[in-house]
Amino acid sequence: MVELHEDLSRIIDRLPADDGECRRVRHLVLQRRSPYVTDDRLAKVLPLCPYLESVVLSGVPDITDRTVVKLASDASNLQGINLSGCKFVTDVGVLELMAKSPPLQWVQLNAVGGLTDPSISAIAKSCSKLVELELCDLPLLTAIAVRDIWSYSRKLRVLRLSRCSLLTDKAFPCSSAWGEAAPDGKPLPHRPVTWLDALPPLFLRHTAENLRVLDLGYCTKITDEAIEGIVLHAPKIQTLVLSGCSKLTDRAVESICKLGKHLDILVLAHAQHVTDTAIVKLARACLKLRSIDLAFCRHLTDMSVFELGTLPNIQRLSLVRVHKLTDNAVYFLAEHTPNLERLHLSYCDRISLDSAHRLMRNLQNLQHLTATGVPSFRRKGVSRFSDTPPRTLDADQQAVFRVFSGENVKALRRFLDKEDQRRREAEVQNIPFVPRSDDKLDLY
Repeated sequence: MVELHEDLSRIIDRLPADDGECRRVRHLVLQRRSPYVTDDRLAKVLPLCPYLESVVLSGVPDITDRTVVKLASDASNLQGINLSGCKFVTDVGVLELMAKSPPLQWVQLNAVGGLTDPSISAIAKSCSKLVELELCDLPLLTAIAVRDIWSYSRKLRVLRLSRCSLLTDKAFPCSSAWGEAAPDGKPLPHRPVTWLDALPPLFLRHTAENLRVLDLGYCTKITDEAIEGIVLHAPKIQTLVLSGCSKLTDRAVESICKLGKHLDILVLAHAQHVTDTAIVKLARACLKLRSIDLAFCRHLTDMSVFELGTLPNIQRLSLVRVHKLTDNAVYFLAEHTPNLERLHLSYCDRISLDSAHRLMRNLQNLQHLTATGVPSFRRKGVSRFSDTPPRTLDADQQAVFRVFSGENVKALRRFLDKEDQRRREAEVQNIPFVPRSDDKLDLY
């Protein structure tokens, strides 16, 4: 028995070869699809692995409840499981897992489309040690189960709920202001009341002090009230993903400002109602922000970039399709963000090649620059430094694809340096300057 505990084993993308290996394996990771790893074979192998502590089955999409039930019965040391993409798993398997396994510490059930509220509520109520829970792409998940997560999973550090289309504000903790103002607020237009609408506000007497990562991307029904309640209940969130939450306004960003020094990464892509006013307040309140995504925030201007550029730790900034940006914003970044590593400027039509050149010359840490669809980057000689476009893009998309990473950023900078040198020499000799695509320094 001592030997078993000393000989820890991890098997990746294959099944145990023999009974001896089955008894030694602690971590079984099956992420890559293989014709040799099927539900039938797993159902035979898993009962022979009594000391499993973690199981990743996302690479075996034909897994059924039968195999999950067998795992629940035989793996008495199980601490975590990943069934993402296993579309044949239902509430039956998950409920059995919760009933027979020890309290799990991490559970990933992304895109297990048949799961409903009872199984998710069972996870929240059964797993007292749960620190990580991923429930993305669950079309049947409603506020009922998510309310149980907030109520019972008090040690949770990571919660991912992106693309759960039925979630509304009722799924999240309520701020006292929201709860008190609701009865006396302006009456809403008449509409049919569903059982979800009839849920009372979720008031909690505890706070989620441990929650660090919250992903609500493309939960399109949530509003500013939900963000206000979340920040009040979970005041130490470090990573907050709200991409695609199209109903959010400046009020939500002002609530996020209360996270202060704790906020590290913020994703607000497609939050189309957010304006400069909110971003200015955010930059002045959350001084330790390292990454912010403002793609498709059409109301933003250079003013937001001026404020974000003063953040001492900013490393990643996404401004895709922020059409009002000008060279002034890029020049400001070039002078004030020495730690910037990744910058996304795709479809910012007003950006010139000169400002991008200044940026690459000044920022020695810049590792990734995207400028797809920017007219100035279509000039000859630039495309050869771009990464290879994905094959999934059509011909028109490939023609405007401009993504520079790693050594390509340095190579483009050297090319533009040589062009700048030719331009200066042409001015000295009073010779008309003509941009070229080669790297030679000759004026002709």
